[in-house]
This record gives sequence, structure tokens and C-alpha cells, in this order.
Amino acid sequence: MGPLAGLSVIEMAGIGPCPLAGQLLADQGADVVVLDRRSGQDFSKDPNRRGKRSVALDLKSAEGRQVALKLIASADALIEGFRPGVMERLGLGPDECAAVNERLVYGRITGWGQEGPLSRTAGHDLTYIAVTGALNAMGKSGEPPSPPLNLVGDYGGGTMFLLFGVLAALVERQTSGKGQVVDAAMVDGVQAMMGLQHGMLAGGLWSNAREANLLDGAAPFYRCYETADGKYLAVGPLEPQFFAELVDKAGLPQTFKANQMNPGEWPDMADAMVRVFKDKTRDEWVDIFAGGDACVAPVLDWEEAALFEHTMERGGLIEIDGVRQAAPAPRCSRSPAPVPAAAVATGQSTEDVLAGAGYGPDEIERLRQDGVLT
Repeated sequence: MGPLAGLSVIEMAGIGPCPLAGQLLADQGADVVVLDRRSGQDFSKDPNRRGKRSVALDLKSAEGRQVALKLIASADALIEGFRPGVMERLGLGPDECAAVNERLVYGRITGWGQEGPLSRTAGHDLTYIAVTGALNAMGKSGEPPSPPLNLVGDYGGGTMFLLFGVLAALVERQTSGKGQVVDAAMVDGVQAMMGLQHGMLAGGLWSNAREANLLDGAAPFYRCYETADGKYLAVGPLEPQFFAELVDKAGLPQTFKANQMNPGEWPDMADAMVRVFKDKTRDEWVDIFAGGDACVAPVLDWEEAALFEHTMERGGLIEIDGVRQAAPAPRCSRSPAPVPAAAVATGQSTEDVLAGAGYGPDEIERLRQDGVLT
């Protein structure tokens, strides 16, 4: 089941964007096997581990590496998120893996990339979006930039570009018959997502100042407003016809329509909108704008978001072993993704995976006794 059914992926256990990439592949039907360091770790509360199998190996031992290479020999792809050089020191770098499987697509996700002066230094999402210019554009004027959770660097510039690269290389393999290394760097991915801003900068339509641009909170029609009950509305009608509907339904001055794109009028417009939206509760405003195109939405907390009617109707959230989490996305019409299986404890799939790779029961027991299987 799923569009990736039949695809075999080895994931090196780690943290950050690589586990989400493995989860999304598994969600779409790929057989994802995680190579873990030891057995018995409980990941039942971690959605990023769902739908995967787990083998626990001592990769620092020569025989442990041989077991890993045997699994890699029959895989379509490998994904890893270590600093450059770690996999090579384990004896599982691209050259060693290509020697046993020339069709392997070897996906590598890091913050800085495999090369460059900072490639071997530490960092996190915040580090990587800081140097791309993205972080400088986020937050309120006169205050420090605001971290956008870890969605932009780790998962936007990282996970999604790793997946795009791996799947692109798998498509190319259909022609060449050969695998290749995919170098997915978060700094590259974040820059790639900023094409709109780069274009606006080139056209003189964006500045370095925070809260001074169309999409960063300066425009009164693209920001959040507090309501009478201390909650918030997200207001974003960029197009003139949508903004006109906002003006009409909120009872704002009709002169706002002609001045929507005049930055000189924005401060006065914003002041008026602050006062207007404080007159009613968030849910009263939601009722007023319901069914229209004014692009007004309630800002929901985690619990409210789970009960949002549209999300519930589409089944956008599911529950697995008591953990609320996203349903598989995107959705394919002819080969829908299967219902995700619950996460297994590390090492729980070791015998099944090794048996599928040709190891007999006695050999598996010997590997266990020798400490190769941890």
C-alpha cells in the first residue's frame, strides 16, 4: 500500500530532520529500517518513529558493519544526518556502500553541507536560518528576531530537501541504473525557499528592517490581532477583492480599500483595525467571516487545533497508541498511504529483518551472543 510500496530504505538512527524524512517515506509505503545503537528504547510517543522497523547493531564492530552492509546491499536508499566524516569513520561511507550496491541512493542531511569552511562545526535550526537572512526578517521591529520553532531550517530546508533529492535521484536511477550521493544542506534549502524574498529585494520591494514589509507584519492586512477575550485572529487578505470583503464585514472605513497598498497609510489602518477587532471575541469574529474569502482565521492552540472542523472532516489528525499526530500527507488518489503502524522499540525487528536478509536462526543467535546485535 502507498505510492512508495516496494521501496527499501535504511535510516541511520539520529535526531533532527532525518527521522522525519524516514517517517514520511514510511507513511507512503516504503519499508524503512532504522539501524539503532541498542535495543529496548521506547519510542511509542514519537511520531517520527512510526511505521518503521528497527535493528540494533554494534556498528563499531567489524561484524556489525558487515551486517549493516548486507542490509544496505539490497536497499534502494540510505539516509543519514551525521556530521561529515562520521559515516566514513564507521566504514559505511558512500564508497563502501557503493561497493556493495551501486544502485544505492545515499541521502545526507546536514546543516552546512558536506563541504565548506563550516561543514564540520555544530549548529541547530536557529544557527542555519540566521546566516541565510531568513531569521533577520522574523519578529517585531526593535526586538530580537523570533525563532519560528524549528520548522524553517530543520524541516523546511532540511527534511523536505532531503526527500526531494532522494526521490529525484531514484527517478534518475531509472535511466542510469546507478545511485548517487544527495548532499542536502539546510542552508541551501532555506535559501531555495526564499525565492520570493530575493525577487522582492531585487525589485526594491523588500527591506532589511523587520515589520517593514508586506509579509512580515508591517501590512495591517497580513498580521494577527487580539480580540476582546484575549485571543487572536490571523488576518491575511492580500488580494484587493479579499481585502474589500474584510473592510465590509469588519465595518472598517471604505477609504481603506483604495489605500490598501499605500504603506504611508498602514499605521493608521493598523490602529483602526486594532480597535475594531478588540470589540468582539475571537469566535464572534469567526462567525462573522465564516464562509467568505476575507482570509481571516482563528489562532488556535494545540487542543483547539485538534477540534478544528476542517481538520476533523479531512481526518488530518489521527491517534496511534494514544498519541495524537498528523495523518500521512500528501494524499494520493490511486495508491493511498496505509494507516501508519505504531513505533516499535529499538531492536524489536532485528530477527525479522535479518531473516529477510538471509541470516538463519543459529547465525542470528551467534551474532546476539557475540554482542554484534545490541
